[in-house]
Parts: sequence; structure tokens; C-alpha cells
Amino acid sequence: MGENKEAKVKKFEEFVDRRLKPDLVKAIAERDKLFEQQKTFSDLKRNIQNLEKNSVSSLKTLVNLGSEVYMQAEVPDTRHIFVDVGLGFHVEFTWSEALNYIAAREERLAKQIEEYTRLVASIKAQIKLVCEGIRELLQIPL
Repeated sequence: MGENKEAKVKKFEEFVDRRLKPDLVKAIAERDKLFEQQKTFSDLKRNIQNLEKNSVSSLKTLVNLGSEVYMQAEVPDTRHIFVDVGLGFHVEFTWSEALNYIAAREERLAKQIEEYTRLVASIKAQIKLVCEGIRELLQIPL
């Protein structure tokens, strides 16, 4: 095999290893974060709906203080809840306002997940294309 082919193959392999694979790992990690957020909002929505359905006006619960240390807490009025809207900000919502916010947020998360899924597929296709190019350069049969 000529030096020119070896150099091209090495260049393609480095491109896959140094650029495409890290990009793929990053895109999958970002998509997984979005899936986690989506699950959190889905759980919150289900909890609010259960509170509404059962007409719960006060509540005793356990609160995670951190490092899996819990403390018993009493919520005298459950009609208003605080929702983390990002960047460390929490907004007080009524149940219906919270459900509206969650619906809008879930819709946006679904779009972002779809975008990352397309990005992951695109990166995988690029990796396959480069590998096919290497195969052709090395004249390896299918």
C-alpha cells in the first residue's frame, strides 16, 4: 500500500476518533439529559393530577435535604406549588398554571429530543461513510 493511501487512511481514522466519536458521545449525553428532564416533568404532572383528583389540601411528606438525608415536612396548603423553571429560579404556580407550564415545557423538550436524535443519526451516518471510504481505499471487499 502506498504512503499516500496510508496517510489518507490515518487521517480518516483520526477524524473519526478525535472528532466524530466525541461529538456522538456528547450528543447522546445531551439527549439523555433531556430524557431525564422529560421524566421529571412527567412525574410532576402525574403528582399534580393525583393531588387534584383526590382533592388534597394538606400533605405530610419526606423532603430530601441532600446526600439522601430526609426530613419529615408538612405542607399546610397544597393549592400552590413552586416549580423549578431553570437557572435556579422557582415560580409559584396554581395546579392548573403548573400543568399548563409543564405541557409547554414537555412540548419543547420533545422537539429538542427529536433534534438530538437527528444529530445522533447524522453523526452515525458520517462515521459509517468515513469507514466506507477507508474500506474503499484499502480495497477490502464487502
